[in-house]
Amino acid sequence: MVSNLEMKHEDVPVMPYDVFHAKAQAVVSTVETVIDGKRDAVTMAFTVLLAQGHLLIEDVPGVGKTMLAKALARTIDCSVSRVQFTPDLLPADITGVSVYNQATREFEFKPGPIFANIVIGDEINRASPKTQSAMLESMEEGQVTVDGSTHRLATPFIVVATQNPIEMEGTYPLPEAQRDRFMARISMGYPDATAELAMLRQRATSSPLDAVRPVVDSSELAVMIATARLVHVSRAVEQYAVAIAQATRSDRDLRLGASPRATLQLVRAAKARAALDGREFVLPDDIDALAIPVLAHRVIATRRASAGASALTGGNVPEIIARIVAETPVPISATA
Repeated sequence: MVSNLEMKHEDVPVMPYDVFHAKAQAVVSTVETVIDGKRDAVTMAFTVLLAQGHLLIEDVPGVGKTMLAKALARTIDCSVSRVQFTPDLLPADITGVSVYNQATREFEFKPGPIFANIVIGDEINRASPKTQSAMLESMEEGQVTVDGSTHRLATPFIVVATQNPIEMEGTYPLPEAQRDRFMARISMGYPDATAELAMLRQRATSSPLDAVRPVVDSSELAVMIATARLVHVSRAVEQYAVAIAQATRSDRDLRLGASPRATLQLVRAAKARAALDGREFVLPDDIDALAIPVLAHRVIATRRASAGASALTGGNVPEIIARIVAETPVPISATA
């Protein structure tokens, strides 16, 4: 088990868990000054970042999807880029292009916006499938191949993408392979009356986003990521995560179950969640809390199960995942 002292793992320094918890709470609190009343969404977004995953924010227009991505990016002193996805966006507009230099008589690679620590992709389903697929390699392997040459991306690297699940005209729904690259999918939801009233008062003259300042830098974030990776996961919890994933592949209401990548990312996200709570070990409760955001967008319900369900909630999939989690036996000894 990881101790509460600074140590090294593969030459990467590790942060004490009390310091980790304090810095993480500072990031979450700072983002909350911009996103009112959405602590769960803010915490989930930062959890995905610490787990080195990618986040898909799917909700109706105007609830703060892009604002959450921007606020999270501003709390970290690192490179940030934003891509507005449109039907005429080309793959080279994201990955970069090789340009001929007449002075040197050689082609030079001009990096695209994908070469940043945090990439904000607004309305990702507005781009064509060809453009969407240009991000597959970068999201999975942390690299981009252009004209036969491979270029490594910055680390840490995260894509925070947004999309609208209601207005489907002029959109290209993300294929299963693309959705599987996202560690988690979350929805913002409408704010309650108190939060909405506070928003009216706070934004009457200026945007709270302008006051956001970095809380951690890229090197501190890298140490936090390394620390989260060292969180202990018992064999029993690993078996519990696998049992849930296996159950999705044989459930009567699902025609496509969770991939092995989903199981890996479920455990990785659980490590980050445990570290955020100041724990050095993962509990079954971490797996339970993350099952829906990590698995729901990767599975497909049968026609019978999804009949009459709302597109906004992703059909009946969240209810199916919740049922599978409830039916899966919880390990008794989960910290050994």
